[in-house]
Amino acid sequence: MATFIDMPKLSDTMTVGTVANWLKNEGDAIESGDVIAEIETDKATMELEAFEDGILLKQIAKAGEQVAIGAPIAAIGEEGEEVEVPDAPKAKSKSSDDKDEKEEAKAEDKSEKSDDAKSEASSNDDSRIKASPLAKKLAKSEGVDLSSIKGTGPNGRIVKQDVLDAKKSGGSSKPAKSDSKSKPSVTLPGLAIAEDADLPVSSMRGVIAKRLVESKVNAPHFYLQIEVNAANLLATRAKINADLANVPAEHGGGIKLTVNDFILKASAEALRRVPTMNRSWQGDTIRQNGAVHLAFGVAIEDGLLTPVIRNAESKTLKQIALEAKELIGKARNKKLSPAEMSDSTFTVTNLGMFGISSFYGIINTPNAGILSVGATENKPIVNEAGEIVPGQIMTIGVSCDHRAVDGAVGAQYLQALKTLLETPALSLI
Repeated sequence: MATFIDMPKLSDTMTVGTVANWLKNEGDAIESGDVIAEIETDKATMELEAFEDGILLKQIAKAGEQVAIGAPIAAIGEEGEEVEVPDAPKAKSKSSDDKDEKEEAKAEDKSEKSDDAKSEASSNDDSRIKASPLAKKLAKSEGVDLSSIKGTGPNGRIVKQDVLDAKKSGGSSKPAKSDSKSKPSVTLPGLAIAEDADLPVSSMRGVIAKRLVESKVNAPHFYLQIEVNAANLLATRAKINADLANVPAEHGGGIKLTVNDFILKASAEALRRVPTMNRSWQGDTIRQNGAVHLAFGVAIEDGLLTPVIRNAESKTLKQIALEAKELIGKARNKKLSPAEMSDSTFTVTNLGMFGISSFYGIINTPNAGILSVGATENKPIVNEAGEIVPGQIMTIGVSCDHRAVDGAVGAQYLQALKTLLETPALSLI
């Protein structure tokens, strides 16, 4: 009897998953432990292993299809065995247009018989082809030729999924007819910005939207800002990197420290000095965290991931730099595991590399705060002798959850961080 592989729950916030890519084809021999597919969750893309030996009899879910947790996505069994797919919960479509398309097809089947008689004289006209209104609308917007599609709906009717499949497979298409009533797109002279489109919300984007709205609505944010003279930091970094360049990798060389590495190390050390900032709001209680599990933002296509460096307060600058580099690589390849993105106690986000002078991030609840690091800029400063001299100023802000910490705590934290960044040798102790 065939064994069904169900959509697994790969993260604590996951309700549906998407089959990003099949790595095994129907008819392939499978051994226990083989990776058969890649599953996109709300946080990352993860590999799906088989736990049975046999033949991949059927790919129940197509690549790109969103499936509810617990629903079957594949069947493994003996060669030649027939597969009867059991009923399972389906993921709800994000568009109300999708949910009743089959009912719509039946309701309009009667009226279509009249259209069929007329369509014989003009079989190549999209308006005469047996297709649901939604399929016609989608085909027009995507430039897909309906006459090249074989419908899978009742009586050969073309439905939305047929158009999507044709588009994905690179099926024949023709330019969409112009619509004089359509809203004109705004473009620069001689340059098209983009086509109007309603883009689907990915699982990741949906979770980001939900969590940030919850944070902004439920956590009373307050904001503090401080300026740091980063001249010593930049000089120290340049000196260390120059020295490391002359050291063989087997003796500790082969690494190049970034400004962000120093910021991560200093952020963790500042939390050691001001532990009341390293708290989490729990509703009925406030948790004082005994270790710093430091999350940091990594921008990827269509989203933001926050991998976590655990016990950052006990790690050296070099250890933090190496771990951050590894986590960034995993994040950009969507290979982070749920454990590598969970249970943070504080978060750092840095937009300085994009030239952003200052900003305030939205708190990654239940963290009590998020540090926002801006660019380093050349500005005049007044030195201890009262002289105006050139300075390299980095603006750093912190967003705090007023339920867990007060303004004085946030100020003490920024002061400790300023000391550590302006005297970077302290991060090497």
